[in-house]
Amino acid sequence: MTITTQENVNIKPDTKGGQNNKEGKKAKHVFEVSDLNLWYGSKQALYEVNMKVPENQVTAIIGPSGCGKSTYLKTLNRMVEMVPSVKTSGSIKYKGKEIFSESFGVEDLRTKVGMVFQKPNPFPKSIYDNVAYGPRIHGIKKKAQLDQIVEKSLRGAAIWDEVKDRLNEKAFGLSGGQQQRICIARALAIEPDVILMDEPTSALDPISTAKVEELVQELKKEYSIIIVTHNMQQAARISDKTAFFLNGDMIEFTDTDELFSNPSDKRTEDYITGRFG
Repeated sequence: MTITTQENVNIKPDTKGGQNNKEGKKAKHVFEVSDLNLWYGSKQALYEVNMKVPENQVTAIIGPSGCGKSTYLKTLNRMVEMVPSVKTSGSIKYKGKEIFSESFGVEDLRTKVGMVFQKPNPFPKSIYDNVAYGPRIHGIKKKAQLDQIVEKSLRGAAIWDEVKDRLNEKAFGLSGGQQQRICIARALAIEPDVILMDEPTSALDPISTAKVEELVQELKKEYSIIIVTHNMQQAARISDKTAFFLNGDMIEFTDTDELFSNPSDKRTEDYITGRFG
């Protein structure tokens, strides 16, 4: 698993309060996407995507393979631009600020929007050094401060009790599910505001998957989560809102309960009932 690193390494207090739309409070949005198009060379991969992503909720993105889910996710922190042939049109605003603006540097964006990929991939270092890696490269040197960040991050990833006596051991010695949570802790150590997850449980066993899903529910109290998943049951279990993508189009985006119980588009209904995909 790969993560983007962030620049702000100070541990922030929980000031967001876990706002939930279902409690009648006015929604805040971390992303407002308008008329987004994306091409890989001459091949168009996303078509006129419009979406307002709510703060402190879990937003799931579902759809068949090759429908643009991961491309869209990587566009939100501009990681997709690592492919040289990519070009985009339209607008993505992060908390009201245009991410494609020259005044909004890509590293500043990735300071705020971290990413967790599909396969657990810890660094060939100790558990402690994996989590302390980001803070160290951004200037944190004092051991007492690093100790605090490492413990807070491991607790945040719900793995502190499992590894607190093994911090100097190689992370490779952990199970796949534990490695995934170490990598999530590594992301949390740099305190992003948003966490993008690209099928984070697809390589895990059911028990490890359940632990990561429980973790996602805890993390949304402090972070906004956007997760790509092929597992529709997972989307139904853990997300507040769900978007259905098909052939580069966002077909439908609404409350998860509504999408799975009363989809407004027949293509959505056909997909969630197994008629294709």
